[in-house]
Amino acid sequence: MSIPEPAGALASNEDAGDLVGYRGHDVERYVPEPAKNPQRTPFERDRARVLHSSGLRRLGAKTQVLGPSSDDFVRTRLTHSLEVAQVGRAIGQALGCDPDVVDTACLAHDLGHPPYGHNGEKALDVVAASIGGFEGNAQTMRLVTRLEPKSLDAQGRSVGLNLTRASLDAIAKYPWPRGGGPGGPEGVSARKYGCYDDDMPVFTWMRQGAPAHRRCLEAQVMDLSDDVGYSVHDVEDAIALGRMDPGAVTAEAEAQAVITATRDWYGPAASADRLAAAWERLTGTGLWLRSYTGSPRDAAALKNLTSQLIGRFVSAVAVATRQAFGDGPLSRYDADLVVPQDTADEILVLKGAAVRYVMAPREHEPVYLRQRTELFDLADALIESGDRHLEPVFAHAWREADDDAGRLRAVVDQIASLTDTSARQWHARLCGMLSEL
Repeated sequence: MSIPEPAGALASNEDAGDLVGYRGHDVERYVPEPAKNPQRTPFERDRARVLHSSGLRRLGAKTQVLGPSSDDFVRTRLTHSLEVAQVGRAIGQALGCDPDVVDTACLAHDLGHPPYGHNGEKALDVVAASIGGFEGNAQTMRLVTRLEPKSLDAQGRSVGLNLTRASLDAIAKYPWPRGGGPGGPEGVSARKYGCYDDDMPVFTWMRQGAPAHRRCLEAQVMDLSDDVGYSVHDVEDAIALGRMDPGAVTAEAEAQAVITATRDWYGPAASADRLAAAWERLTGTGLWLRSYTGSPRDAAALKNLTSQLIGRFVSAVAVATRQAFGDGPLSRYDADLVVPQDTADEILVLKGAAVRYVMAPREHEPVYLRQRTELFDLADALIESGDRHLEPVFAHAWREADDDAGRLRAVVDQIASLTDTSARQWHARLCGMLSEL
């Protein structure tokens, strides 16, 4: 059952007030709400709703690159999201975006990711193939507009967190439905999209007045902050856990291996020469570690390296965007983020280093196959058992569904909400076997 268009006027009782660069249109909510605490802006309320959501808490036990149980040091989706929010806030403030809109988008950007990270996303896309597939970004939009219990419409149906239009739009990394973006059904939007067909009414409302296929500035800041966060921090994790020797990667053979991994994983758009130059710039800096033993001195040097890299990227983007669009406050569709080519290449090759030393080796580990099999088994068990084992919110969706497609979507929503730990527990309980992960 899809969310209907809201009844009555769309205008919220809140107003933009002193929010520089934002209008009443931007602070409207799908279901109007009375103005509340005048000491808080609508965007501060949005951030608080995401911060207190159960979806955000669950990210603490969801895979980032390495599973949460692999080591106490490694990042989870939650710690990654907090770090992305800090990077995004710095960029947003430099440009004049409302920091709470950017913060909300960064905190929310991974809410829709299922257990086992991208491995789980691939499995659920297979499970949901007959109902339009599964995509983490579309699931995020579904969660904040529907699944996260906070607000109801006049008919008593959940509208999720009922965020403002500006905050919702900032979350939309891919502002189109499946197959409805650049390249059409055969292009990138067949794989990367921000909305399921079932959730189009609220998505259409959110995009009122927005240029087709164009992301707002705050969404662009969120996306770049995500790239900066995991490019730098995944390399930090790889070095700290001994998977990457920072001294060895300056050798020609290892440098070439990083460049090859980058182009194999992310495509050949960036030339090998550009990536080689970027890698040389990064590893040639005086801040780059020549060895890592885990000593306090090395740990401090590694942390300083990550801080300097983040500062390097944030500063380059802020300066380039200001040069292109001037000194005034920039928000929504006033500007587009300008990422210098050298900066884009450096971020990409760092992502490639994480592929080389962490992600690619794991693709061939038996654990990956076991994780996917586990989710397939769990989906079968839940489909066969009806609403008996579903949590109340998903059991309600199952009972309210008009057809098998709606019931399958309720099962997929349930599995996507699970953490790595609870997915293993559910599998052991419902499928009668313990997963050796």
